[in-house]
Amino acid sequence: MSDTVASPINVDTAVMNQLPDKKLPAVAASPLAHVSSLDNTEQADNKKVSLVEDKLLGYLVLRGNAADQSFKQAIKNQLACELPTKLQCIYTDNLSIRWISPDEWLIVCAGDQAFELEVSLRKALVGHYSICNISGGQTLLVLSGAYAREVLMKSTSYDVSGCQFPVGKVVTTTVSKSQAIICRKHDNVWELIIRRSFADYIWLWLKDASAEFNT
Repeated sequence: MSDTVASPINVDTAVMNQLPDKKLPAVAASPLAHVSSLDNTEQADNKKVSLVEDKLLGYLVLRGNAADQSFKQAIKNQLACELPTKLQCIYTDNLSIRWISPDEWLIVCAGDQAFELEVSLRKALVGHYSICNISGGQTLLVLSGAYAREVLMKSTSYDVSGCQFPVGKVVTTTVSKSQAIICRKHDNVWELIIRRSFADYIWLWLKDASAEFNT
């Protein structure tokens, strides 16, 4: 048996640019496009609980070995920040990175930047890694206000109390019966990344859970 270790090999991968004209098309519709602008405005202006959709963002799933220094350094060079550690989310001026599992992260960026970011990462990384653009299947809800945590307490079984869920923490859990990636961005600001197919369901659930605080 040979003791020779194979060198990392980069394999060309077909990468599709979902926005070839480098801008979001005028006909683009977010998963919650059917929610009226009036509904959104009323929620955002209410100081007790606000629920709005951050529309048409880019989502890249990154997988790799967090113990590989070359992998970590390549990510740092491209994203200008370190990979977050367990249950942490990092925000920069242009994007955010959420820890999902020991070898998986979710990068969230502007929708028209996802393709260029994916290409630059593929050029910088070598060896065993994976990048997948899942932008079309996700959306992000921002739940904020003085009673935002109380709304989450009614909606998820995960402990969202201050001592167990400080600012900057992220978990993958459930909201009602659907999966959600929940991050506490600020004291009274929570971000929920949800699947497109469950967007309407979770939106209506959270609005109903917020109703008692917005009367």
